[in-house]
Amino acid sequence: MTSLNVLSDDAQRPRTDLERLIRLPLRRKPRILSRWVPAFVLGAICLGIGGTIVTAPALRWAVVGQFLVNPRILSGVLLTVVFTVLTFAIGLLLGVLLAVMRQAGNPVLTIIVTGYVWVFRGTPLLVQLVFWFNLALLLPFIGIRIPAWGIVIGGETNTIVTPFLAALIGLVLHTAAYMAEVVRGGFLAIPPGQTDAAKALGMTALGAQRRIVIPQAIRVILPPLGNQFIDILKATSIVSVIGGGDLMTQAQQIYGQNYQVIPLLVVASLWYLLLVTLASIGQHFLERSVDRSRRRVVVAKEAAL
Repeated sequence: MTSLNVLSDDAQRPRTDLERLIRLPLRRKPRILSRWVPAFVLGAICLGIGGTIVTAPALRWAVVGQFLVNPRILSGVLLTVVFTVLTFAIGLLLGVLLAVMRQAGNPVLTIIVTGYVWVFRGTPLLVQLVFWFNLALLLPFIGIRIPAWGIVIGGETNTIVTPFLAALIGLVLHTAAYMAEVVRGGFLAIPPGQTDAAKALGMTALGAQRRIVIPQAIRVILPPLGNQFIDILKATSIVSVIGGGDLMTQAQQIYGQNYQVIPLLVVASLWYLLLVTLASIGQHFLERSVDRSRRRVVVAKEAAL
């Protein structure tokens, strides 16, 4: 009876203003104010800016359509793809070699690789390309000459180091420094106990890296490699400063003749967007395949336990 009396007294007690405020039902904020109004405003601004750009007289969509499949533009697109694939493949091989050398435990190799990464990551790609293009100013002759025996192997630097080769050397050496760090990050993701176990079984340091660490590190470094491929694809546009013949070089040469600067830049941008989109799709499927393989490995380990 006492508890019932307490409850009845509490129910009959007049509520304070704070209690009334707490008991009031929470009102939802109008959805149109919190979500749709900012979206409409931002969308209107984007449409206005986009419409102004698209309808600008200097854009000249007829010229864009005319040069979009121009043979010179297509040759530039092909050379851009060649630059990207060669740079990625050679840079990856050199990067793996540098990472293995750094992880070998030899202090001399570690210093050499660290210095290489420091130099080629610390200097802009543009500076490196211009340097290799003007290598003849530093080394007029590349090769071996023994005047006493009449032996000459090599030739003039300007003849050997063409704009294409200078661009490829600059891109590969620059990319290898970043690839080495990507691969090293994959190595660091592997527990060091596995390397110690391999050495305990009689493997050398390089053997443990090749047979134990690298196969596992590949799964870790594959997704970053996709981003690196896209970065290389866009970085090939810098080759235009030395006339490497890529897409941007061809666009610059064409608008240098007909003065249609904006339409040709739009043509180049559309091609770069298409190439990057295709690369991004490939990266997406690559990451999905890696994720599936990881799940299968996890399921197999759980089943074994």
